[in-house]
Amino acid sequence: MREQIATAHRLVAFSDAVMAVIITIMVLELKAPERQTLSELLPLWPTAISYAVSYLFIVIIWLNNHYLMRFVDRLTAKLIWINFAHLFMVSLLPFATAWIARTQLASTPVAFYAAIFVCVDIAYNVFERAVFAQADATQISERAQRMARRRSLTVLALFASAMLVSFVAPRVGFGLICSALILHLRPEAPFSRP
Repeated sequence: MREQIATAHRLVAFSDAVMAVIITIMVLELKAPERQTLSELLPLWPTAISYAVSYLFIVIIWLNNHYLMRFVDRLTAKLIWINFAHLFMVSLLPFATAWIARTQLASTPVAFYAAIFVCVDIAYNVFERAVFAQADATQISERAQRMARRRSLTVLALFASAMLVSFVAPRVGFGLICSALILHLRPEAPFSRP
């Protein structure tokens, strides 16, 4: 049992480190203007917005990952591989963030950005289901699990819609991405308390 806890803590620590590196890579993509006036910052609004949304997404992933790991009593190879797949999808975020920033929220980059969110969310949904499958009923109620699944599917649908809408209206698609993130600000599913 003690080894299982140590292994779970190592997985959390590794995930934390990967997310820290991803944020660092995103920060390195931020380029300061050549001139010293504040008006030079105005053209950088797509960079600032894409960075802020991506940063928020990583924070949400981190919060939700830590929330789910509380319920892991037995770390399995399946959970480890799902977590690695999830982290791989998240690692694509700096590339997509830089692309939408450079193209000022153009349709194809925003659709690609939304597709990354879809992939990350699918991996998260699989991870969530695997964790809940082994969670004790005293740890998380059936109602809480049901609410979490509904929320996860709603978020996935919003990300998928954002991907499709982005081809026609990229800023609307980007707005859908932002609205989907709001649903995961709190790790616990809404109305899931007994």
